[in-house]
Amino acid sequence: HVQLVESGGESVQAGGSLKLSCQASENTLSTYCMGWFRQAPGKEREWVGTIDSGGSTTSTDSVKGRFTLSEDHAKSTLYLQMDSLQPGDGGMYYCAYDPHCLDSWYDWGQGTQVTVS
Repeated sequence: HVQLVESGGESVQAGGSLKLSCQASENTLSTYCMGWFRQAPGKEREWVGTIDSGGSTTSTDSVKGRFTLSEDHAKSTLYLQMDSLQPGDGGMYYCAYDPHCLDSWYDWGQGTQVTVS
């Protein structure tokens, strides 16, 4: 299993920016996908975006042009740069690991809270 630890969540005003990090243990495969998900109180968990080991990214329409996924292989860290934050972006943000890029998320972090007011 891959251990994942998110950080960087905090309270921010609408229009502001945050950068979330997800530190992964080093036992990842040479090819994989990493994803960000979020869950607001009373709502279902929502997929935010995915990045593969080659750096290709996809994201949900509501964050395109505002959120950027990136990764630093040397640091085994995944990032989510969030700009132009809106109140609807608030929630618990989770990173997840899919070793085969088949939309089957094997491992999850504990989450980091983002509040936008």
